[in-house]
Amino acid sequence: MMNGTLVTEFLIVGFSEMPHLQVPLFLSFLCLYMAAVSGNLLIMVTISASPSLHTPMYFFLVNLAVVDILCTSTILPKLLDSMVGQRTISYGGCMAQLFFFTWSLGAELLLFSAMAYDRFVAICCPLHYSAWMGPRVCAFLAGLVWAISLTNTSVNSSLVLRLPFCSSNVIEHFFCEIPPLLKLSCAPTQLNEAMAFAADVFLAVGNFFVIMISYGCIVASILRIRSAEGKRRAFSTCSAHLIVVSMYYSTVIYTYIRPSSSYSLNKDKVVSVIYTSVAPTLNPLIYTLRNKDVKVALRRLLSCC
Repeated sequence: MMNGTLVTEFLIVGFSEMPHLQVPLFLSFLCLYMAAVSGNLLIMVTISASPSLHTPMYFFLVNLAVVDILCTSTILPKLLDSMVGQRTISYGGCMAQLFFFTWSLGAELLLFSAMAYDRFVAICCPLHYSAWMGPRVCAFLAGLVWAISLTNTSVNSSLVLRLPFCSSNVIEHFFCEIPPLLKLSCAPTQLNEAMAFAADVFLAVGNFFVIMISYGCIVASILRIRSAEGKRRAFSTCSAHLIVVSMYYSTVIYTYIRPSSSYSLNKDKVVSVIYTSVAPTLNPLIYTLRNKDVKVALRRLLSCC
């Protein structure tokens, strides 16, 4: 019906197999998008306007907010449009969505490691914190995060661009992601799967182990603190990060560590909703509700308005 040169658009199935849920789903995703964008923007403004929060931990939190806005703005507006209008997306639009989503995904995973390293230095090596986490080091780490994630998405997106699509143009998902796109290709996708697997091992599994090792050292250091109040404060600075990491990594590893042949429409949609919509919405809440400094700065900012 079509080949690599004739494909001009894809049909996104979305959640059309559940027509009775279209209105509730539309309202839910609209609320998630508004909450994600407004919450992350509020985090960025609050930290930028509060000199007391100009520390490495909050510097990385601002970067995380930028990534979350990029992720949700890449996926949710088109999803909302497909629910009330055309369920098609142009070939170029699909590739652009794939590129920016994969970029934000990689950046978020790497930022979690940078944030874990910051907490490791702060708790395990407090005397070296100002030297090891100075402005130049933080800028270098942030630049590294964006550069590595950009390289990853450039490689994987370029490999997808080379694939011919001739069996079907129906994407059994609610956005353009690597696993469902590979199922549509009529050419061998072993190289694509190998590169996606390698990226997942490095970005997801590798960084997850780095984070676990960091927090193993952090827990061991906290347990050596004699005062109960000191232990509570140390744990409170890490608990929010661990909650976000556990939720995000488990879903990403589940999606990308498997071959495309095992891709399951309904299960993978639910899992994808978590890291494309739910996680970016919850991140500002988790980091603010469990952080006294941010809540104080937020109240001060709102009182000035």
